[in-house]
Amino acid sequence: MVIQAQVRRRTYVDSITLMQIATALKRLPGVENAAAVMATEANLQLLAEAGLHPGGVTAGAEDLLLVVKATIPEAAEQALQAAEELLTARQPKQTLLHDGEFSLAASTQPPHSLEEAVRRQPEARLAMISVPGPYAALEAELALRTGLHVFLFSDNVPLQEEIALKQLAQQRGLLLMGPDCGTALLNGVGLGFVNVVPRGPIGIVGASGTGIQQVMSLIAQQGSGVSQVIGSGGRDLSREVGALTTLAGIRLLLEDEDTRVIVLVSKPPAPEVAARVIEEAASGSKAVVTCFLGADHEALEQRYGSRVVVARTLTDAATLAVQLAATPASYHAATTPASAIAARLERLRQTCAVSSASGYLVGLFAGGTLCDEAMQLWSTLLGPVYSNIPLEPAWRLRESSLTALPGHCAIDFGADEYTRGRPHPMIDPSLRLQALETVADNPRVSVVLLDLVLGYCAHPDPAAIYAPVIAGLHRRGPRPAIVVSLCGTEGDPQRLSAQAARLQEAGATVLTSNAEAALHCVQLLYEQEESGGLA
Repeated sequence: MVIQAQVRRRTYVDSITLMQIATALKRLPGVENAAAVMATEANLQLLAEAGLHPGGVTAGAEDLLLVVKATIPEAAEQALQAAEELLTARQPKQTLLHDGEFSLAASTQPPHSLEEAVRRQPEARLAMISVPGPYAALEAELALRTGLHVFLFSDNVPLQEEIALKQLAQQRGLLLMGPDCGTALLNGVGLGFVNVVPRGPIGIVGASGTGIQQVMSLIAQQGSGVSQVIGSGGRDLSREVGALTTLAGIRLLLEDEDTRVIVLVSKPPAPEVAARVIEEAASGSKAVVTCFLGADHEALEQRYGSRVVVARTLTDAATLAVQLAATPASYHAATTPASAIAARLERLRQTCAVSSASGYLVGLFAGGTLCDEAMQLWSTLLGPVYSNIPLEPAWRLRESSLTALPGHCAIDFGADEYTRGRPHPMIDPSLRLQALETVADNPRVSVVLLDLVLGYCAHPDPAAIYAPVIAGLHRRGPRPAIVVSLCGTEGDPQRLSAQAARLQEAGATVLTSNAEAALHCVQLLYEQEESGGLA
């Protein structure tokens, strides 16, 4: 094996583009691994941990570093040349704003600073920032002081800098989405990882990218549409940040004439923050649906049930929002139809009470919120679910290998330990495919759940990658059963129905509701036990 590297001095490239380039390089003949990163100290450490550190190469945080690990020097050289061609051929005038096509800037040469970009496009109202964390706050502050709203895709921004940025945005009447904000849809224009959905009466404010994508996709599948989607960043509803972006987003939706229903999506907020958010959302005349995964829903219903509708799953949030959008503005939570998810959960709870299952459920997720939702449902029915993002500290999966599972497991492959030196699993499926092969060889594993998220910036054709592997496992025997939670719409570049058909043909059960997919896994687990138990 050889490792070769190339440095582009003082060159910034957004992280999504770098992930896409690294993914393309790894498909080339003779290439074992590849990375395209800004040469920050943190990224160099990640490369070392991934076995990709280029010895003898000097690069700084303002430099772009291309690294290839290949079987022979010629393969590495060809890959680096391909990377150069991709960087040169990519149209720098393209932005990551989606309305069916990339938006184009006026010049074929990229601006070298935010100030220059604003001079070229004085009508611009928003800046999308995707630079290494150490520089992100500085760029975001400059954008805010220039009078621009900010979509801050970058992560690894210190908490205190996030608070200061959001306070500055508040003072200037601007919106700071992020840091680590992956999804937004403003006036029909998508930013980051986003699905293609119709315009409609439902506005979303969320601290979870994949959680937002699940809700907006299910809304579209039910024939309704979305007015605005505002991402806040995962820490926004913490006690320290105090929901500054969420509150700003709610106020914008309350003023938006096209929004009739507001949906709030997050993991459990701090109690005092939840109270502030709900009070703000309920202060207007619009219907409000809250989906705080893992929160004490009964307590929320007792305290706020007369003012907002409390959804326990992302699927419920989408369904309730569509129902409320079709009714008059005045409503009462007590009239809300019972949840089909809750009814199915209760039926499975009765099954679990009278039967036992010796097989394991394993979830291999790209979306952290989708992983969290599945674990919430599984743990309610089956007890401990071990994970790298556990619901309880005692349930942390301490084994780095999946060969020795302690019980039911759910892994978030989008977590830091799995994305060091490599693209996000929504773009690069290689780690999950390896894990799928590993858990499928475990005789204790009865059912495997995979989430596939469609839309812009995600893999262009995930079914083409996953279906052959699933088909191969299916030919080996009925165990494990493969269930796919497929998040997307017919308007997405990958097309929902085309992806579902190919996966079903390969032998997978495909559901577009992550909650339904998680509960279906439990049902399959008990059906397999009744049909003969473990082989």
